[in-house]
Parts: sequence; C-alpha cells; structure tokens
Amino acid sequence: MAQGLPRTVWLLSLANGWLFVGNSLLITVSALIGFDLATDKRLATLPLGLQFLSIMCSTVPASLLMGRFGRKPGFLLAGVIGISGSALALAAIFLQRFELYCMATVCFGIVAAFGNYYRFTAAEVVEVAVRPRAISMVMAGGVLAAFIGPNLANWSSGLFAARSMAGPFAALMLVYLASMATIVLTDLPVPAERNVVNTRRTLADIARQPLFIIAVTCQMLGYGTMNLIMTSTPLAMHAHHFDLGATALVIQWHVVAMFAPSFVTGRLIERFGIVYVLTTGVALGILTVGINLAGTSLVHFVASLIALGVSWNFLFVGGTSLLTSCYEPEERAPTQALNDLMVFSTVAVTALGAGTLHYLFGWKAVNLGVIPLLIVTALAVFWLSARGRVTQIE
Repeated sequence: MAQGLPRTVWLLSLANGWLFVGNSLLITVSALIGFDLATDKRLATLPLGLQFLSIMCSTVPASLLMGRFGRKPGFLLAGVIGISGSALALAAIFLQRFELYCMATVCFGIVAAFGNYYRFTAAEVVEVAVRPRAISMVMAGGVLAAFIGPNLANWSSGLFAARSMAGPFAALMLVYLASMATIVLTDLPVPAERNVVNTRRTLADIARQPLFIIAVTCQMLGYGTMNLIMTSTPLAMHAHHFDLGATALVIQWHVVAMFAPSFVTGRLIERFGIVYVLTTGVALGILTVGINLAGTSLVHFVASLIALGVSWNFLFVGGTSLLTSCYEPEERAPTQALNDLMVFSTVAVTALGAGTLHYLFGWKAVNLGVIPLLIVTALAVFWLSARGRVTQIE
C-alpha cells in the first residue's frame, strides 16, 4: 500500500509503535501505582498529570536540541532517559516512594516529547509529494499499542512476586531498548546548514501564515476534542455501571481507530486532497458527539469512540502534513517546536481538566463542551478551502 517509501520511514513507524506501546502501558498502570504509593489518595493521578506536563515543557527543548545535534542523537538520548525513568519507577515501587515515581513519570514525558517528532522526521526523508503518506505510515505504528501495551502490563505483572506493579517497568526497559535499536538502523537527516540565517524568517513571520494557523488549529483542537471525550469515557461508563472489561474493550477499539486509518490516510490526502480529509475529520467529531448524546449503551460507547479515533487521525495527520508546507529546512526546528508546544499544551490541559469537567457537569456537558472546538476547526478548514491554495500538499 505504501510502495516507494524508504526503509527509514518503516523503521520510524516501528519506533513510533514502541513509543505508544510504552505510553499505553503507563496509562494502564500509572494511576494504580499512584494510588498505592501516595499517602494522600487524592494525589493518585498526579504522576500521570506530571507526565503530560513534562511532555508540554520538553517539547520546545527537544526540537531545538535535535535541530542543533540531529534527529538520531536526540531519539537515542530519549531512549536513555526512558530506561533511567524505568529504573526510577522500579526503585520507587520497591522502596514505596511516591516522589521517586513522580520523578520517573517526568522522564517518561520527556521521552514522549522527543518521540512526537517521529512524524516530522518521516517528512524529512521523502519527496514532498509523498510526505502525507510518510507521516501517515509513521502514525500507523501506533496500532501496536492497542494490543501490546495493556497486555504487556498484564503479562509482566507476575515478574516480581512481592511487587506486581514492578514487572511492567522491567518490560518497559526492554521496550525502550528495542526503540533505540530501531533508531540505530535508520538513516536520518543531519541538522540543516546554518549559513542562511540572514534570510531566515522570524518565528512570528512563520506563525502568521494562514496555513500555519490552520494546521495548528486542526491538530490542537482535534486532539483537545479527542482527549476530553476519551478521558471522560471511563468515568461515564463507570457511572452507567459498566465493568472494567467493558471499558477496556471500548478503549482498545478507540486506540485501534486512532492509528489503523493511518495505513490509508496519506493515500486519501494524495487522492482527494487535504481539505477532504480534514473535513471528514470534523464530521466524524460531530458524529461522535451525536452518538454520545443519543444513548449510553455499550454499542453507543464503542461506536462513538471509534468515530472519535478516526476523527483524531484525520485531523492530526492532515494538520501535520499541512504544517510541513509552512517552513524551509532551516526553519523546521523552531516551527515544529511552536506547533507541538501549542498542541501538547492543549493535550495537557484537557487531560488534567476532563475529570473535573465530568465530575462537576456530567457526560452530556463534556460532549456539548467540545462542539465549540469542532466549530472553530470547521471554520479553519473552510478558510483553507476558500483560499483555493492547498487541496493537496505541494
């Protein structure tokens, strides 16, 4: 399906798969560990919150560091930080130290901040015409997370009889080692030459471009919509008396829907244009809200979370593809840093706020609350279409 893509794109896809395997493993166990280790049980989700905040704070330094020293050293450094974080987590569990586990989750956030640049790296190793397909295929690696991450947490929980939650972090070390081995095999670009500083636009000039604004809006609000509904779904299902097995089923299919479309998203952009894909992403977001407001059966939850996953995929991959047309090679590090700072700040805010929003106002309010985000995204796509400039990545 993706003939013509270089081997490095496939390796980046595998590396991205390892990243999301680790992330899904952490989501599976982190709140449980926090609850076990925290003296004040209200702090049970603090480690996971610190992980999201760490992603937000590390996004800009990660991009600038790789702009200075190169992609491969940056990704390998992230692997070392991940292994160190896993060792900290193991120590925290065996020593029963909550603060050590919080430090570990900061390390995991730094790893994710670096890994989020896999998609941009894929665009840098292919011709302009196939950038959407390369970005899409890298995101497709996340399919691994739907099946391996939670199961790996379960399978490894018996490694240490005295501390069942320690096993997943021994497994996570192997995940980070596998990621580093994958990156070693890639042929990644070196930093852009610095002999064009006098002609480089300022970051403000780049950020004022309509295409930049539209690209960031689609990624940021598409991710925000997804995060608010996804994070609130387990709470809504619990309130409607579904057991953990039903919730796990819904989340698993959601993760599949997030990443499986990536096998064709790039082709759809090439065939029909980016406006078509972004418009479909917005429409699926609206469909998600409609399904959730229509009922609360298991079928409703499964169908809405599948639609939500595909919506996120189209808006995130489409927005990322559009962004690559906004900068020159020597401008990519600060431009990508600003983009991901805005996107993952939104992710952090929505992840931390979803529980409070659901607790105070309920499931219906969460869904109604994302409608303004979808309307703004739709207006951004309409702006793109009305300009008549980009229907396909040039």
